[in-house]
Amino acid sequence: MTDTAARAASVAAPVRVRRRLHGGGPRAGTVAAFLTPFFLPFLLFYLVPVGYALWQSLRVVRRTGGQYGTSYTAFGGLEQYGQVLRNTEFWSSIGRTGLFGVVQVPVMLFVALIIALLLDTPLLKLKAFFRITAFMPYAVPGVIAAIMWSYLYSPQLSPVVDLLNGVGLKPDFLGPGAVLWSTANVSTWLWTGYNMLIMFSALQSIPQELYEAAKIDGASNWTIAWRVKVPIIAPSIVLTSVFSIIGTLQLYAEPAVLRQISSNISSTFTPNMLAYTVASGNNYQQAAAISVVIAVITFVLSFGFMRLTAKRAGL
Repeated sequence: MTDTAARAASVAAPVRVRRRLHGGGPRAGTVAAFLTPFFLPFLLFYLVPVGYALWQSLRVVRRTGGQYGTSYTAFGGLEQYGQVLRNTEFWSSIGRTGLFGVVQVPVMLFVALIIALLLDTPLLKLKAFFRITAFMPYAVPGVIAAIMWSYLYSPQLSPVVDLLNGVGLKPDFLGPGAVLWSTANVSTWLWTGYNMLIMFSALQSIPQELYEAAKIDGASNWTIAWRVKVPIIAPSIVLTSVFSIIGTLQLYAEPAVLRQISSNISSTFTPNMLAYTVASGNNYQQAAAISVVIAVITFVLSFGFMRLTAKRAGL
């Protein structure tokens, strides 16, 4: 190659690199075509309903000519939110759901963690069978799961109740002191496998060299599980905890189904049930305000939990 050709090649090379960097990438139209199938439903079925709910929560119904006069909708500012915050039934449902979450979420995640650790141990045989068995309840829709458990809870139909009555225990799964925990049992049975799968997937990504090094140092399987595996998958445990907090405040299907066979579950048993009841009375504005308040409380609790755990972990 002559000197002139070499200089020409050295000048052309950066030009080709620049063209590759600036002109060879995907065009905006191509990117938009790939993103549209996601963003269009996200816009229509998430952002628009959320925005409409926020707008409705700022509206109030007025009447002209007394109680039986003509009604019209007007801008009311934060009036609906004031009514929600003064509603004792709303705070009772929040407290009931909070108690539910404080007990049910740790129990569910602990059981999910134990199952995930057992599935990850080399001593367990038939891992695929047990993994599918543990995950199978999640494949059952929440309403169907609640119907199944309502059959097992019913004093007139349940073979479990008959068996326990035969040995003198006489349980009342739908009584005023037990119905909340019967609901928690349904949620635990339904969601443990889902959380287990997240934790188990995180365990599968841990390099085997860490286990081998721990065994060389004399660590037992128990020590490896709690001193090596659990700290490494802590982000997955936090993730499942956040999901569970959000799911707790969205509790609806299980108590709504059990309400059909128990008078101890009211129409305002959970915040979502309260919002549905209010909306059923054609008070859509206050129902929207209740939904917005639930969303804010959910955000505060989940975000606060994430910040707290990140601070303790030094992240």
